[in-house]
Amino acid sequence: MELSVKLIVLIAGIVLTGLTAGLCFTWSNAVTPGIGRLDDLGYLQAFQQMNRAIINPTFVVVFFGPVILHIANVILFRNAPRELLILLIAAAVLYIGGLFLVTIFGNVPLNVILDKTDLVSASIEELSELRERFEARWNNLHLLRTISTTLSFIMLVVSLAFSSKMITI
Repeated sequence: MELSVKLIVLIAGIVLTGLTAGLCFTWSNAVTPGIGRLDDLGYLQAFQQMNRAIINPTFVVVFFGPVILHIANVILFRNAPRELLILLIAAAVLYIGGLFLVTIFGNVPLNVILDKTDLVSASIEELSELRERFEARWNNLHLLRTISTTLSFIMLVVSLAFSSKMITI
């Protein structure tokens, strides 16, 4: 029974971390470059609306779920071979540090500044200044999130392959 719970938690962590990595990749690869081609007002309005739309129940599960599952994996596999435990700890650190904490302390404060700005009444100069303060910093932080979640996902997949030698279904 204990081994099947381990497998379920590990697979759930892989799926949710993979979804988050895919979301980050899509934003890095298509969304931000696409809206980056817009003028300042269009860019800021599009970003403001996407930030508002993404906060929904599905996103909350996909974003916060892996935090719980990574911690659960480390706890459940605490007596596993050292190599497996190190992979799970590294995956957790990458996700929690590279996505969760970067988001909370980096991207969210920028999103809040953007959300509080009345873009329609802002001058052309104010829009330009806001975009200048926002865009490059947000994208750099997001690149870190994309790399971290992708590496975390890879480590979880490798962990599954490694643990399959230990776990009988």
